[in-house]
Amino acid sequence: MGKLPMLKYSSVAISGPPGAGRSTLLKNLTSYVAPLGWETFSGGDWARQFAIQNGKHDPTDLTHHKATDYGEDIDHKIDLSLRENLSNPDTHVAVESWIAGWNMRGLKHVLKVLLICDDALRIDRIVNRDNLSVEKAKTHLKEREDANLEKWSKMYTVPTTDFWNVKHYDLVINTYSHGPQETLNLVLQALGYFSANGQKKQTP
Repeated sequence: MGKLPMLKYSSVAISGPPGAGRSTLLKNLTSYVAPLGWETFSGGDWARQFAIQNGKHDPTDLTHHKATDYGEDIDHKIDLSLRENLSNPDTHVAVESWIAGWNMRGLKHVLKVLLICDDALRIDRIVNRDNLSVEKAKTHLKEREDANLEKWSKMYTVPTTDFWNVKHYDLVINTYSHGPQETLNLVLQALGYFSANGQKKQTP
């Protein structure tokens, strides 16, 4: 816990479209920050379980739920809770969700990370993750992105393009050209983790 003040940011918010690598980054980051007393939270995992528990999503359906499976009050509750929690510089959390970074805009002590990726690779990842055909993955991806972004655009009265606008982020990583270890290293570097702990970057 004594090392925490040496890091450049007190929390991390990871954003990006499905298939860009948010969950992988959060999982890889956890092994580094959890020993420092950080908590982690996956907005996507929480929302999926909520949708299943409330009969809005079939638990046997490997495809991910849509935000339209539940009301705006749930989105507001999650976003407001996360915003309030991470607004405190003494809080140390790594969180991932589609718009987590956008939700933390203006908070200078939160490292806001945007993951981007070529559509073809995102589709390929979803094909493998959810065991779908390429065509079904394409359709599901588009329908889900359109539905979610349109819902949030209406809720927050901003254009759909605003949620992943680079102006809101401190670090933008293309996971098409950067593998999981490279992506992790870039985030740890931005946090000042290596210098704070006297460690060298991990090589792929």
